[in-house]
This record gives sequence, C-alpha cells and structure tokens, in this order.
Amino acid sequence: MFYPAVGTPTDEKAVAESEEKLGKVLDVYEQRLSESKYLAGDFFSLADLSHLPFTQYLVGPIGKEYMIRSRKHVSAWWDDISGRDSWKRVLELESKGWAGN
Repeated sequence: MFYPAVGTPTDEKAVAESEEKLGKVLDVYEQRLSESKYLAGDFFSLADLSHLPFTQYLVGPIGKEYMIRSRKHVSAWWDDISGRDSWKRVLELESKGWAGN
C-alpha cells in the first residue's frame, strides 16, 4: 500500500508470503471465535480493540477483505467490533482529517 505512493516497487513475493502467514493466523482466530464471541472470551477487550486499525486497512485500502469474509466467525467478529459506535466515530473523524468535533 505504501511503496507505490513513494515510488518504490511492491515486492509481490513478500506480499504473498505475508498474506499466507496472515491467513494462518486468521485460521487460528476462526477456531477461537467458533468457541467465543470475542478473542479473549465472551466480552469485548483490548485483544479485540487492538485489531481495529490494521483490519480496517486490510478490508479497506489494502483490498484484502476476502481474507476476513471467507471465515464465517472472523467475519461475524469483524462486523461486531467494527460496527461499534465508538469505532464509527473514529472513522468519521479520520475522514475529516481529525478536525471534526
């Protein structure tokens, strides 16, 4: 995402390797989320909160939403945590360049 913006070619091999590694992590999450609503149990916690910024980039500008949507429980988890009013407000402020109130 960032390399092309600064004129550096993307290392497609590194992208593919990273995507494969992330897929394995998401498979672990899929198993975990089949047993509980959130990563640390049946309560929203820092474990979930810490995933919001990167996953937002993953499903948005990076264009890898399929990695989330192809996993039933991960997809439901993402819908839950990204649908929170507080996160929606963060995205709203971000779209305004943090100048909103």
